[in-house]
This record gives sequence, structure tokens and C-alpha cells, in this order.
Amino acid sequence: MEIAGKVVLITGASSGIGLATARLFAQKGAKLALAARSAEKLAQLASELPDALAVPTDLRDEAAVRRMVTQTREHYQRIDVLINNAAQGQFAPIEKMNLEIYRTVFEVNVVSVIAAMLEVIPIMRAQGGGVIINISSGASKIPPERYRTNPVAPYASTKYALNAMTLIGRQQLAADNISLGLVYPGVTATNFFNTL
Repeated sequence: MEIAGKVVLITGASSGIGLATARLFAQKGAKLALAARSAEKLAQLASELPDALAVPTDLRDEAAVRRMVTQTREHYQRIDVLINNAAQGQFAPIEKMNLEIYRTVFEVNVVSVIAAMLEVIPIMRAQGGGVIINISSGASKIPPERYRTNPVAPYASTKYALNAMTLIGRQQLAADNISLGLVYPGVTATNFFNTL
């Protein structure tokens, strides 16, 4: 896929993998819509990248996700690529999971992805196609027996759900020329583990 000139919407764009992705796509000539909760960081990043739009968004809010997609489309007239990168973690043995935190993690890691997809699919279908890339985690590829002493199960379970939804969606949307991709990053040099 030729990146130059494509409209790319990236969630979780203010730090970590999302920030690195935004910088790389900008170098390749993409038009970027940058979404995250931190309005200040987004505005700063958008000012550094050519043809970038900052769209502060709390992805746990379905109406905010709708506005994010609408604002991107109104600004650029199309959306070629959606990168669902925003994520939250919870790390604890199953018997010590905090359900309130887990609901929030599931909301960010799974429900917000579905909400964004529900908004962009009709746009992509109407324009003849598009690409949706969901950022999963290497934690979802670890064999279950290795979790015996590893507290990553709450987080990994949300990524298992994301994987299933993406792989099934790939089959269902192929006829509309909408490609779904999954990325399984391992541990990366980000602040992800420092903010839990």
C-alpha cells in the first residue's frame, strides 16, 4: 500500500507505539489524525508533523469515538487507515483482579476498538476500501502454561478478544476491500508499565 497522501487515524498517538507510528507515517507522507486523551501532547505532536490533526478523545466514551471519526472525515474527506493502538493494562493473578479496573481495561482494549470500527467501516465501504490495523500484544501469544506465575492474564485476555474479533472481521469485510491486520508487539521501550 502506498502511504503518501493516505489519511491515517491513529489512537493512542501521544506516546509509545502510537507516537512512533505517527512519526513514521508522517515521514512516509500520510495525512494524520492523532487521537489520545492528552490534548496538550497531541497539539504539540500535530504542530511538529505536516498535515496532522489533533483529535483529543477519551476512547471509553462512545460519543467521543464517534466525534473522533466524524472530525477526521470532515477534515480530510476520507479515512484510508485506522490504527487502533490505544491500550490499558492490568497485571494481577486472576484471584486478585480488580473488576472495576478490568472493566475499564476491557472498555479501552476491546470495546473502543469495536466502536471505532463501527464508525469507519461504512466510510471505507463507501470509498471502495480501507485498512484497519489493531495493535494486539505478544502477551496474547504466550502459551497458557507459562502464565502460572505471570500476572499478565487480565491484560492478555482483552487482547485474545481483540484477536478473535479482528480475525473474524477480516473474513467478513474482505468482500468490501477492507483489510484487517493484527500486530503483536512484544515488550517495548514505552511508559506502558509505569502508568498502571
